[in-house]
Amino acid sequence: MRSAAFWGILTSVWALGQTPPATAPASTPPSTVREFYSKYEHRIAMRDGTRLFTSVYIPKDAATDGKTYPIMLMRTPYNVAPYGPDQFKTSLGPSEAFEKERFIFVYQDVRGRFMSEGTYVPIRPYQPNKGPKDFDESSDAYDTIDWLVKNIPGNTGKVGIWGISQPGFFAAAALVDAHPALVAASPQAPVIDYYLGDDVYHNGAFMLAHRFRFYMGFKARGTEPAKPPATLPFDYGTTDGYEFFLNLGSLANADEKYFKGTQPYWKMNVEHTNYDDVWKSRAIWKHMSNIKPATMTVGGWFDTEDPQGPLRQFAFMEKNSPPASNLLVMGPWTHGGFARGDGDRVGNVNFGAKTGLFYRQQIEFPFFLHHLKGRAATFPRAWVFETGANQWRKFDVWPPKAAKATSLFLAPSGALTWDRPANASQDEYLADPQKPVPYIGHIGVGVRGDYMTEDQRFAATRPDVLVYKTPILEQDVTVMGPIQVDLKVSTTGTDSDFVVKLIDVYPMDYPDYNAPPGPAPALPPANKIQMGGYQQLVRGEPFRGKFRQSFEKPVPFVPNQPERLRFQLPDIAHTFRAGHRIMVQVQSSWFPLTDRNPQTFTDIPNAKPSDFVKATQRVFIGGADGSRIELMLLP
Repeated sequence: MRSAAFWGILTSVWALGQTPPATAPASTPPSTVREFYSKYEHRIAMRDGTRLFTSVYIPKDAATDGKTYPIMLMRTPYNVAPYGPDQFKTSLGPSEAFEKERFIFVYQDVRGRFMSEGTYVPIRPYQPNKGPKDFDESSDAYDTIDWLVKNIPGNTGKVGIWGISQPGFFAAAALVDAHPALVAASPQAPVIDYYLGDDVYHNGAFMLAHRFRFYMGFKARGTEPAKPPATLPFDYGTTDGYEFFLNLGSLANADEKYFKGTQPYWKMNVEHTNYDDVWKSRAIWKHMSNIKPATMTVGGWFDTEDPQGPLRQFAFMEKNSPPASNLLVMGPWTHGGFARGDGDRVGNVNFGAKTGLFYRQQIEFPFFLHHLKGRAATFPRAWVFETGANQWRKFDVWPPKAAKATSLFLAPSGALTWDRPANASQDEYLADPQKPVPYIGHIGVGVRGDYMTEDQRFAATRPDVLVYKTPILEQDVTVMGPIQVDLKVSTTGTDSDFVVKLIDVYPMDYPDYNAPPGPAPALPPANKIQMGGYQQLVRGEPFRGKFRQSFEKPVPFVPNQPERLRFQLPDIAHTFRAGHRIMVQVQSSWFPLTDRNPQTFTDIPNAKPSDFVKATQRVFIGGADGSRIELMLLP
């Protein structure tokens, strides 16, 4: 368990965008940081003269006994509090093992945030051709490391960097044109491309509820350095987020009603709905060629914010002269869940193992010990947790070489078959943007961190959701890798979203692991869910239809004219066990996880009430070109 400082500083993003995990520590153990470390504060000048506020914690025996230590660095936009040389964090490093082992720990407010000088630019674009005073986050990391190894006493000249979410972006940026002293880096749940599947847009659909809540807390600073101000959480005025966002109307209303023109980051999000140069310039992954430091990229299968970032970064690096040590770690975690708690469950789904503890003790800590202190260790190329079977797997390549692409076809009467249906037919439903399909089956506000394992039985009963499922599986089906979606659709509108969900349907006699020992009660407790027949979301993604040709230039649908939607769902490592079924659901809204498509081809953030119209959606199945999904199956 981590102490309170870890929650307050490293993971303030979770407080802004997520429901706090149930596994958070109930109390804070006494801190040993002040006892064993000395704290210093510096303002480190970058190449353009801007000074960045930096807190440095040095083991005391570096001064008393002359010992030397490698540096562990984190650069963050979320603040490095507490401020003041006599104010200490209550824990240091990615986990308590690091603090006990002892390193020099360095925390830095990035440019323009809190006590650092300069102007903050969200996910600042990388500049490949810099002049002597040109800067970006890669050069700021380089200049910081250069100063640290030359000025901090008792350091070995070796540096490691880590960070989760936006700090993960800064860790990734440090890999580009890396300083020679940077020998190990771990971007964790990193923001790699805001538009292509991370925080802001998923296949052109805006991640409404999370972005709204995040920018209600993550606000621009004034022109001068300042400590974090005291703030109150935003009051929605209701516990029903579905109702709140439905009443909001078009996205443009949020600025007038709530942000009051004071939130430039929100405006940037909703004013750039296409994959334009604003987003392309922030895609740091496109510059991650010929990386030298050992890299461990970490992500969660159930990350609500950055599910695609770690996978995209790792895949690009592998194809473009990767470092000798390039490790992908994916586990059954929500956003940053690997850094806190046991990691034995997400929502109603229990993994039967303390995956978070295993990661911190057996993967993360040995990785940095090996590269910074020379401790013997070996690592695979990919270390992933296989859900369903609930076991760790190691692979020399990801996706595994043995995984073969196999199609599942949408078939008549709600069937899902391995064989292509011979005859062409179609299914249809009426999509009403005034009654969008909710993303969870109960009342809630914001975005639940566990929605990605949510029971989908509530959606399966709606008339605006198509459901397809296999017969009961006679043997395990193990899927390792991305999911390719190939839909043939039409709409009576001129734009529409199509959401595709891959679901694991549990058998009706599945044991209720939440039940107390003893005879089963006549009725389950109100707060317990029966797992028999549970429809576990394994992976789901929206696709905004007007982007079917490109994310740069949207085109309208011609009403009732069939079109193809081809897109990819992020990778999974999941086994559908014998006795289960595989299910696919198709729908046209996922609210308020994503914003509503008015089903009229228009600038959606500024859509008028009259633009929101009902549309009949058709999904074509069977025949030579019917709809299907493609899975990577492991024998």
